Amino acid sequence: MPGRANGLPDAGDRQRRALRRVEDMQDETGTAAPVPTELKADCAQCFGLCCVALPFTASADFAIDKAAGSPCRNLRTDNRCGIHTELRQRGFNGCTVYDCFGAGQKVSQVTFEGADWRSGSGERARLMFDVFPVVRQLHELLRYLTEALELPAARPIHPELRRELDRTEALTRRAPEELAELDVSSVRQDVNVLLLRASELARAGLGRGRKKERRGADLMGARLKGADLRGANLRGAYLIAADLAGADLRSADLIGADLRDTDLTDADLTGALFLTQPQVNAAKGGPGTRLPASVTRPGHWTP
Repeated sequence: MPGRANGLPDAGDRQRRALRRVEDMQDETGTAAPVPTELKADCAQCFGLCCVALPFTASADFAIDKAAGSPCRNLRTDNRCGIHTELRQRGFNGCTVYDCFGAGQKVSQVTFEGADWRSGSGERARLMFDVFPVVRQLHELLRYLTEALELPAARPIHPELRRELDRTEALTRRAPEELAELDVSSVRQDVNVLLLRASELARAGLGRGRKKERRGADLMGARLKGADLRGANLRGAYLIAADLAGADLRSADLIGADLRDTDLTDADLTGALFLTQPQVNAAKGGPGTRLPASVTRPGHWTP
């Protein structure tokens, strides 16, 4: 495999072994386990793809405009960020909440076999930039499928989830030209059907009344301090700048929820479903915020 030749293990095999260990140790709480290494960004193995392939628009998240395929002015020749420790102070909040879910190293070291975008033809570089966001979406789906396989309540559909995980992993290893033409939206739809079923099984019996079915709801700036949202369906909900201080979000489905500037001070997100690091990084929290093991406490949160 190209990955082995470039010093990276077979991510599919390692991921499946990790899942088996997690399932063996899993208790009935459904608490999310740490994310497999293959689904975490490893910037040392990447060619700074997020700093080149993706566009920026001058806003509260980015201090400058940058076109897709154009290197950020802060990107050094060693593919490291020149202002990494000062991103928030320099107006690049958007960079601190971005996560490629391990797609950067996959594209750099596996798909393109260690060939930097700086070398070779401009056409090859453009192909790399087209492939990166595709693989990023696939890795995000792998992240969700991996978590769904850790849910004890979702055991009835574990075989289907595992098949979908294997299929999605195989897609990430296709040739660059095939990846550039891949219909990711169709893949997402297929995976979402299973993720919905896993979520319903995990939240069954937790009082999913009408008030807790808030899928896609506009809750921007909502005053939900101390709210009982255990087992709530908040998929795709807009919670920008909402007050969720002290709220109970245990086992709530947060896939795709917008948590920018959401106040999670003293909130309990133990076992929250499909919560990702970018969501946590975009929110506000403190030492009293309880998080699942699948995410880490952001360094910029109030100490």
